[in-house]
Amino acid sequence: MPPMTSLRRLLPLTLALLLSACNLGAQPGAATPSPAGDLPQPQESSHTPTREAARVNGETITADSFQRSLALYEAAQTETGTLLATEDVARIVLDDLIARLLLSQSARAQSFTADASLVAERLNALIEDAGGQDAFDEWLTTYSYSAQEFERELALEIEAGWMRNEITSAVPTSAEQVEARQVLLSDLFSAERLLGQLENGTSFETIVANNDPQRLGYLGWFPRGYLLQPEVEAVAFTLQPGESSQVVETPLGFHLVEVLNRDSDRPLNPQARLALQIAALVDWISQQRAQSDIQVFLP
Repeated sequence: MPPMTSLRRLLPLTLALLLSACNLGAQPGAATPSPAGDLPQPQESSHTPTREAARVNGETITADSFQRSLALYEAAQTETGTLLATEDVARIVLDDLIARLLLSQSARAQSFTADASLVAERLNALIEDAGGQDAFDEWLTTYSYSAQEFERELALEIEAGWMRNEITSAVPTSAEQVEARQVLLSDLFSAERLLGQLENGTSFETIVANNDPQRLGYLGWFPRGYLLQPEVEAVAFTLQPGESSQVVETPLGFHLVEVLNRDSDRPLNPQARLALQIAALVDWISQQRAQSDIQVFLP
């Protein structure tokens, strides 16, 4: 049996697409795009009607493709001990297949197609990674793939990966940023008490020293769209260096925020740029879903 984790990466679910967004070393963009008129059309059997899980802009996601992806996802989740409730898994898998097809369709619309030579090159690398043809064939049998079905899935992955990298590489490498820190309180009374001290002349540094001696509230430099608490982020970008906020309420509690520095065009650290790339990809998929004709046939 070939290494499971290697072959599961062939069919990355949405999370894998997002987390690999800045891994541009393996992007397939070096391939030569096909002419726009040569885009491949989905292949349907002329003998047995194809059962559909969904249809995206007239292109089918088959029930077989959904079931195979579901089996792969559940196997990966079982291996890591993070298996979700069945209904959640089904929705995650179908949403991913819809997102993959939207990305693939957009790549083809921009004249990038995973042609036979590119698919063959990627397939040969996967066979080698799996441990040889026999091991690879065993994996195909385990997950009910024919060679033709697998190659079609692989072509979709290549095209989706190309489009993903087009989206994420467009995220700039620098942005307006602020450097900030906060004190987080669990109750409004305590937060308002500290706010009163600030308004009476107590320095934010003293507030931090008395209430956050380990400096856990230091937020560092960040751009818009980075913090997990957007309310804190929004307030931080209204402040100038040395200014502090009123009490900001979030699901975590009650925050007092001070901005230490601002920079109108500061280089993004890798973690911040990855967060913005993920946000860009999520936003792109959300917009495409809203603009597309998507029909779901699963119960």
